[in-house]
Amino acid sequence: MYYASIGIIAFIVLVIINLEALKKVEKTAANEVRIRYRQFLVATMVYYFSDAMWGVLYELGWIAATYIDTVLFFIAMVTSVLLWTRAVVAFTGGKGKLTNVFLFCGWLIFGVQVLSLIVNIFYPIVFSFDANGEYLALPTRYVTLFMQMILYFATAFYSFVIRFRSKGAKRSHFRTVGLSGIIMAVFIALQMFFPLMPLYSLGCLFATCLIHTFIHKDMFEEQEREINSANQKAYRDGLTGVKNKLAYIESLRRLEIESKTTSFEGYGVVVFDLNGLKIINDTKGHEAGDELLKNACRLICEHYKHSPVYRIGGDEFVAILTGSDFDNREQIKKQFDEQIDANNRDGKVVVSSGMAVFDAKIDESYTEVFIRADKKMYERKQALKAAVT
Repeated sequence: MYYASIGIIAFIVLVIINLEALKKVEKTAANEVRIRYRQFLVATMVYYFSDAMWGVLYELGWIAATYIDTVLFFIAMVTSVLLWTRAVVAFTGGKGKLTNVFLFCGWLIFGVQVLSLIVNIFYPIVFSFDANGEYLALPTRYVTLFMQMILYFATAFYSFVIRFRSKGAKRSHFRTVGLSGIIMAVFIALQMFFPLMPLYSLGCLFATCLIHTFIHKDMFEEQEREINSANQKAYRDGLTGVKNKLAYIESLRRLEIESKTTSFEGYGVVVFDLNGLKIINDTKGHEAGDELLKNACRLICEHYKHSPVYRIGGDEFVAILTGSDFDNREQIKKQFDEQIDANNRDGKVVVSSGMAVFDAKIDESYTEVFIRADKKMYERKQALKAAVT
């Protein structure tokens, strides 16, 4: 059972370290490499399974079942070679004649092996079992293994060549692909000399562990960074840099849930509205209006440093106060109003604001808090206008 144990261990390790890589992803050009590599992993899993079963069946002396499993073993092996080649071609982005040669060789090895196995049913040329049930490796087996070894060496060499033309993390990735190919080629060579040892499985295990550690993990983290970056852009206002209305809506959903828990400590809402934006747009143009909006947003963020600020309309902003800003809300609001009063006198940017605090006794939803804050904001706006007339 020693032979079977290697295949079982290799199968388990592959699944554990490649759980993320084995997940299905949408079939797009951006996911091509991941899809190709996943296909290779699935074929390798089938190979490990058949290899482990071979050890069990051979040990039990069930020759007919062992024969069928050996056929599956060889088909899974050449399928994994073909899919490895396709994954390497996709990873290197190769579209030239050489990569077409690699793909042709992958299909050639697959075709030769399948044809040989069909012939082997009638005339043993790949493997057979003698009268005592002992496994015999025949010449064609060595031919297909030698072809695989050459293909792995060739893809490894190609990866090393591409490495020298690459920069950054790509150099490390191509080097890893090259080393993985060399490992596979070496273990295939050893398998030819020791047919009753699970060396091919060990080669696959080492190669996939290398790829997981030095390539797939990097690519997954890079993909996560890209997704996070895209999400950040999706939730940011392009002009002011603060959070946009989509982010505001998402935050309100979370806030509504949190406000119903017993540990919730409350929140405040400050509604802001920029005075005079329409006049600036009409008289000085939209560029001047955009600059006014950015200045207003900067002013809000300077005072409400620890609160998320959202732009929810053309000249409307909202800050949701929690933590220290909530605890110091009256002082912050007072300082903000004093700054605005000074700006109003000096003809600088003027932002009207109104604040309200969530009260669990009277407020059933965020909307009620917002309405109170919005009402106070309009009262403040009228007072600011009256002060300059």
